[in-house]
Amino acid sequence: MEIKKTNIKLLVPNKRIECHKKELKTYEETKEMLRRLYIQTFRRPSTIFISIIQPLLWLIMFGALFKNAPIYLFENYKLDYTNFLNPGILIFTAFNSSINAGLTIIFDREFGFLNRLLISPISNKTCIVYASIIHTWTITIIQILGISTIANTANKPISFMNTIISLVIISTIIISISNISIYGAFILPGHIEFIGLTTLFLNLPTLFTSTALAPLSFMPKWLQLICCMNPLTYAIEIIRNINLDNNFSLTTYIINKSWISINGYNSIMVLLITNITSFILVRSIIKYKYDKN
Repeated sequence: MEIKKTNIKLLVPNKRIECHKKELKTYEETKEMLRRLYIQTFRRPSTIFISIIQPLLWLIMFGALFKNAPIYLFENYKLDYTNFLNPGILIFTAFNSSINAGLTIIFDREFGFLNRLLISPISNKTCIVYASIIHTWTITIIQILGISTIANTANKPISFMNTIISLVIISTIIISISNISIYGAFILPGHIEFIGLTTLFLNLPTLFTSTALAPLSFMPKWLQLICCMNPLTYAIEIIRNINLDNNFSLTTYIINKSWISINGYNSIMVLLITNITSFILVRSIIKYKYDKN
């Protein structure tokens, strides 16, 4: 009996051997899922062109509608309405593109491909979210660059620091809205409910309760309150101030009313909190439904 016990002990390894580190494996899994999403996009290039044309139509139509309005649209600056509208269209493009980030996941659910991914030996199910966000960010940045080039949104050269600030602001909007979209893709029954929710209850109400189309001074008090609760407002106002003043700093007040004063730092803090909250929501639903270990 003693000989058998010692033989069994010799067969048991002293240390647990790990063939792959978890971080490296997550990176590889995310890369492969991202590759699949890029292949899908390259097979349907028309979607990119359509998403560029749609905000350009908004820009042309609204710009033409209010072109001759003899009003001061932005505090001390007398602006052409098109120049006022440009930053709002850019942020709304980021919003509109990101709100559809969950469509790929919801179609994978309906066609059964998501089940195959979930039963495959994926070490971290959150890599599905990582891949969707990175893919959405890349496509959206291409769209924004295309719109900026065509519409010539930059009337003057923008400093490197302000370019970085603009990129960070747009990225926070893309990531937070993509997270909310992915969360909806996991909890809604199907793509009909998903499209109905994003089109009817999110797109237009979010647009009209921000400063994309009109400044706060044009709105009644109750709508100003709602606008100040909308994260898109802070992103739009920062981009708008950067376009107007190349010497813009984050200490500048972008919203300055008798009842509220918000500077650039406060706005970035609001956007980061929204970002973190949205990511926690998505991670919690994946942990609860699909990744119990």
